Amino acid sequence: MRILIATDAWHPQVNGVVRTLTMMADAARKLGAEVSFLTPQSFRTVALPSYPDLRVALPNPAQISRLIAAAKPDNIHIATEGPIGFLVRRYCRKHGIPFTTSFHTRFPEYVSARFPIPESWVWAALRRFHARSGAVMAATPALADELRTRGFRNVVLWPRGVDAGLFHPRESDLGLPRPVFLSVGRVAVEKNLEAFLSLDLPGTKVVVGDGPARAQLEKQFPDAVFLGARHGEALAEAYAAADVFVFPSKTDTFGLVLLEALASGVPVAAFPVCGPNDVIGNAPVGVLSDDLQQACLSALQIPRTACRAFALRLTWEACARAFIDNVLRVRSEHDGNKAPLLPSDPHLAA
Repeated sequence: MRILIATDAWHPQVNGVVRTLTMMADAARKLGAEVSFLTPQSFRTVALPSYPDLRVALPNPAQISRLIAAAKPDNIHIATEGPIGFLVRRYCRKHGIPFTTSFHTRFPEYVSARFPIPESWVWAALRRFHARSGAVMAATPALADELRTRGFRNVVLWPRGVDAGLFHPRESDLGLPRPVFLSVGRVAVEKNLEAFLSLDLPGTKVVVGDGPARAQLEKQFPDAVFLGARHGEALAEAYAAADVFVFPSKTDTFGLVLLEALASGVPVAAFPVCGPNDVIGNAPVGVLSDDLQQACLSALQIPRTACRAFALRLTWEACARAFIDNVLRVRSEHDGNKAPLLPSDPHLAA
């Protein structure tokens, strides 16, 4: 089975979408799926307005057709609502090919934070984009319910996982006054980092990541430590050196960094919004409160062993299995037959 994933978000970008796609694809290959990607690396790109370090692909229909033909996919998944996603969607509709999509980013909130465009307009555009999808994949039940309420059809679940082999408790020290309150992610206005950095907390506030708001926030909060982007072992060491992971975003649809922190044995402090609510809920591995300062201080009392145990239940294999089943189900419905789904027990796959 060959699956082609079309995405406007790709390396060298560092975000949850790219990590989800690459980790899921690796796990899917172990389950027998041949996964390939159609990414901005195949096209000329330009810098995204207000995000100079992010580049947007400028594909044309002929290029898209040629690349899809070369991939010879059995199934097509469109991961993003960007230029590549739009042209692949157009190709599929023109040729009567079924496709699936996924909802990763709350573009209505992101756009309205920068431009005087009503959120309702952006939601309407997203509904049109996903309307012909055989399955709109959402990371959590709450997000799926919200999308249905907003008029999206064919919404299904696609849970996330975490690399517990890379992210795990270890002896790590940043050499900073403790407790260390850490936030990891893109340093941009929609991440609401100012709500974290303005808190009166003991010890040290640390930010790992880069983005357009970094220079301004470094000037505004000179007592905070900005370590820049980190990857692999360096990122895992930063997580393990923290005492509390702070997630101030109110717009993320999931927050993969939450799972990475928990796998590292680090409790979470966050607002009680979509994302943290779905990932953590009532589990005793974090504190969700509108009073973020109190959440940070209370999270210091949470055992690190509980956080690790919670994260170990969420694997990339389960994520890949759900993704493949969603794709196969759509193909089966289109072909009018029953394509076999993956066995729930990996030992039955053979």
